[in-house]
Amino acid sequence: MEHIDHILIVDDDREIRELVSAYLKKNGLRVTAVADGRQMRAFLEANAVDLIVLDIMMPGDDGLVLSRELRAGRHKATPIVMLTARTDEMDRIIGLEMGADDYLAKPFSARELLARIKAVLRRTRMLPPNLQISEAGQLLRFGKWKLDTTGRRLVDSDGTVIALSGAEYRLLRVFIDHPQRVLNRDQLLNLTQGRDAELFDRSIDLLVSRVRQRLGDDAREPTYIKTVRSEGYVFSMPVEIVEPR
Repeated sequence: MEHIDHILIVDDDREIRELVSAYLKKNGLRVTAVADGRQMRAFLEANAVDLIVLDIMMPGDDGLVLSRELRAGRHKATPIVMLTARTDEMDRIIGLEMGADDYLAKPFSARELLARIKAVLRRTRMLPPNLQISEAGQLLRFGKWKLDTTGRRLVDSDGTVIALSGAEYRLLRVFIDHPQRVLNRDQLLNLTQGRDAELFDRSIDLLVSRVRQRLGDDAREPTYIKTVRSEGYVFSMPVEIVEPR
């Protein structure tokens, strides 16, 4: 039986919920719409979804709080597209830092949201261009770290697990898929957020800083992600696939 992607919409605006739901259903998606974080939690307790469309500006727990909560729990790998009436660059950066996979400012067209949803799902499921992972559960080893590609988390040599946000995982994965290659900010933005993303150089710098912190990398003398002046960044560690025993 063909899988039909299930989209969860979390937005306190009933008109938006109804209009977006109708459009997405018309285009072949399964849709559930809820009004707030409480309803979202109740639904996710008993149901799995393929992607969550999450409004930032909501009464009670806002979208940033809910995104952080999702990334810390069992839905940490579920893609998130954030909606907001805010257009400030810093809000977008914060949303990405909290684990959003894409960001769409209101007002928006349902057609554009559908395109973003499809792009995020495609990127999430796409195999990397260099390292072809053939089995779920394999690990990628570099330096003292292993990256669990199923759980989207880091594991150090002592077995300590470090959870990653969606944005952190995508950026690290891009570096791992292109080791020993200098990548500029535009390339990193395109590879992590898609070609339709607005280009904010500073958001990549912030994400690099966050990933370095996860790796225990010293920004002044980094071991893993090195800065190439006036060009971008390079992942300097060799990477290998750890075969299952």
